[in-house]
Amino acid sequence: MQEIQLHPGLKDVYLDKTESSFIDGGVGKLLYRGYNIHDLAEKSTFEETVFLLLHGKLPTRSELDAFDAQLRAGRAIPPQVIKVIEMTQKSHPMDVLRTGVSALAAYDPDTEDKSVESTLRKGVRLTAQAATIVAAHERIRKGLQPVPPSPDLGHAANFLYMMFGKKPDPEEAKILDVDFILHAEHGSNASSFAARQAASTLSDLHSAVVGGIGVLKGPWHGGAAEAVMDLVHHIETPEKAEAYVKSLTSRGEKIMGFGHRVYKAEDPRAQHLRERSRSLGEKKGQPQWFKLLQTLEQQVMAPYRAKGIFVNVDFYAGSIYYLLGIPEDIFIPIFAMGRVPGWTAQFVEQWQNNVLIRPLLKYVGPMDVEYVPIEKRAAGTAPKVGAL
Repeated sequence: MQEIQLHPGLKDVYLDKTESSFIDGGVGKLLYRGYNIHDLAEKSTFEETVFLLLHGKLPTRSELDAFDAQLRAGRAIPPQVIKVIEMTQKSHPMDVLRTGVSALAAYDPDTEDKSVESTLRKGVRLTAQAATIVAAHERIRKGLQPVPPSPDLGHAANFLYMMFGKKPDPEEAKILDVDFILHAEHGSNASSFAARQAASTLSDLHSAVVGGIGVLKGPWHGGAAEAVMDLVHHIETPEKAEAYVKSLTSRGEKIMGFGHRVYKAEDPRAQHLRERSRSLGEKKGQPQWFKLLQTLEQQVMAPYRAKGIFVNVDFYAGSIYYLLGIPEDIFIPIFAMGRVPGWTAQFVEQWQNNVLIRPLLKYVGPMDVEYVPIEKRAAGTAPKVGAL
């Protein structure tokens, strides 16, 4: 039999070509459509970045104005979907978001239209509607009425407005806008792979986004920001950081917010959230969180840099969300809200030269087992399932 080489987790396997994003994990470099993430984070907006990802170029002023109007017009969700949120309000926000997106497919005018133009329209609407679902759920589970989207606010500011019922501080809205930019696209990560898998079967975009949300919920993908704040709350003070981390590592547990499957240098997105975590903490009169995070990064975890383990984008993101007053179980939905444009771009890209994604599994179980009638089977003779 021919020897089969395994690639667990499909590590280092190139699935296809892409123009959506470029990652050089060795030096910590990230480009969207050729544009450096540092330029986009400091000079662009989420709306402009979404246009770039979906259309492959930066927009002119008139194109951006029209696109922004399209995003704002797509924010409302049908009352039937509000009912779905009410019925599932006790579930985790990621479950509600996943269910809400699935329900939207029943009311989207383009659901069954699988043209690229239609799919891009749906991607714009889902980018806008995801924020509305998350905010509406937060209000409903607190016994409050959902706040309708504001046509006068940008995407990030509108999300905060729908969450808290008041227009946000422009500086705080800008911080969240940058966070959305940083999360918008990131190569063939687990959730984007799920979206491409759906695209390869010629399924629809709503199905792909539902799949992406489901995959993103896993703590090894999207849950790190929530886990970092949980870690910080357990440590409490910088003085306790080293002992607490040692207790975790001695049990073989991961220190969330550190390390990345691709980056062996610092995640280039992290620096933009580091400074914003510091400034927001000072503004809110809560500098202790940044000090604790700095102790973890600069002192406790510094020796691990020699092994290629640096902070990732999630390390400082959680503190920003926390300081903005966002509940910790909404940290992952915020990641999902930012990533919808990336899923859409990769979904469309998969269609451009589509091949059904169908990897193989090497069989290592028993062969040609004799079938024994049930009345002759002895107890305890069946092969153990999952014993690998």
